[in-house]
Amino acid sequence: MPRDTSIKSVLIIGSGPIVIGQACEFDYSGSQAARSLREEGIKVVLINSNPATIMTDPMMADRVYLLPLTVESIEQILEENEIDAVLPTMGGQTALNLAIEAEELGVWKKYNCRMIGVDVAAINTAEDREQFRQLMVKIGVAVAPSRVANSFLEGKEFAQEIGFPLVIRPSFTLGGSGGGFVHTKDDLDEALERGLTASPIHEVLVEKAVLGWKEYELELLRDQADNVVIICTVENLDPMGVHTGDSITVAPAMTLSDTAFQDMRNQAILMMRSLGNFAGGCNVQFALNPETEEIIAVEINPRVSRSSALASKATGYPIAKVASKLAIGYHLHELKNQITQTTSAYFEPALDYVIVKVPRWNFDKFKGANDTLGLQMKSVGEVMAIGRSFTEAIQKACQSLENEAVGLGYYGKSLQKSNDLLEYIKTPKWDRIFRIKDALMQGITVKTIAQATGIDKWFLYQIQKICDIEKEIANHTLESLPADLLKEAKKNGFSDEQIARIMRNCTEDDVYNKRKALGITRVYKMVDTCAAEFEAKTPYFYSTFE
Repeated sequence: MPRDTSIKSVLIIGSGPIVIGQACEFDYSGSQAARSLREEGIKVVLINSNPATIMTDPMMADRVYLLPLTVESIEQILEENEIDAVLPTMGGQTALNLAIEAEELGVWKKYNCRMIGVDVAAINTAEDREQFRQLMVKIGVAVAPSRVANSFLEGKEFAQEIGFPLVIRPSFTLGGSGGGFVHTKDDLDEALERGLTASPIHEVLVEKAVLGWKEYELELLRDQADNVVIICTVENLDPMGVHTGDSITVAPAMTLSDTAFQDMRNQAILMMRSLGNFAGGCNVQFALNPETEEIIAVEINPRVSRSSALASKATGYPIAKVASKLAIGYHLHELKNQITQTTSAYFEPALDYVIVKVPRWNFDKFKGANDTLGLQMKSVGEVMAIGRSFTEAIQKACQSLENEAVGLGYYGKSLQKSNDLLEYIKTPKWDRIFRIKDALMQGITVKTIAQATGIDKWFLYQIQKICDIEKEIANHTLESLPADLLKEAKKNGFSDEQIARIMRNCTEDDVYNKRKALGITRVYKMVDTCAAEFEAKTPYFYSTFE
């Protein structure tokens, strides 16, 4: 089915000011959407209250409104322009909430403007915790035991029924705002008050906490013929209990068995097909019991998200661009794969590399802020690295954090005592990954660290590999450093400065000159979305030592 020719103009709602939990990734999505729609000859009108974005450049849209994101502003735009459709899925939770508010006040109906890319039923079902729970029960997808409370007394009553530990999840909020864990009765009152206040509809989900379970996120696209593709499966290194925006994440999923993956994939597709009647993108979060591989659905977001921007970069598949085309009527098989330019967009990317995302925090700028990570997102940004292995990618990401780390090492800033370290890493904090490496360097076993943190042993063995290489390098001077060991270190993400610091008798330039003389130099690999199965036309590259 070709595109809907009745849509001649589209209003894109931006995400407004950059706040923790919703930042410039929506600028990336909104810019892609505007370009995608204009390619089709559609007039694009854009509203965003934040002038410091690429999407508000006059080149991006036919008309740009720098106005507050309110229903009054929407009405002004609809009066001044003939708008056929509104696309609210590119502006995060802010845009979805505004679209719902305008719908409830009858604004879209009054100006004969329809919603595309999502529908009202889908937003309400995904964001209203009770509707979501009821839908999951109806379609046979497991969820954690939970009850919805609209008052403080209801919340207390349900908490007693379900038992501790609990998680409080407010409805219609962003970045886990207002949410939190409750381990004892003493913490319950404060958590309920905070959650009910944070929710614009004064509603919270009181849910059994599945702390320590593994967390996964799947990015999906669906067209109007109900075709669904899964663009990316992302695994959180941190277990449940840390907001996915504050967790180190890895793509593709590293520790998922094939049976669990197929089960998760089938459930994600079923969830998206059950959610309203719209064409566009969504992401689904699951928790998995590491002992039994039991899977429960955590949430579904019927929009592009921070994770969608990451998945686009990770796979080379332009999610926001394709989602915009699907929203105006195209089917997946009618669109070209942007990378090969010969095959269709109805395919699932295959990765022959590893992506690692590490969040960035600025706790030093927020004096008095609690730096323990939990349900409410606290990171102010993130870095993404690509490598041929997890070890290479995690070290490259850590080098990019601008916090004086050189790879997975905070040299000279380690905590000294093993007992202190083991106690420290039990609590998720911004520097836990560095402290885990310190603990392994001091001889604490993978098994002990896995029990203390809930992090899968596979990731810990990979960090152990980095430690083993570091210990071997420390036994050498620059002159005695074997070529094979230097090559192995570079393949596992060690920077020249890092190697120099470990040996302490040379400089970064000395290491660079030695490896250059030995012919150990970077090569560049393609991010081609299809693991070199088809010729790629518009790839970008990452460097590696191979």
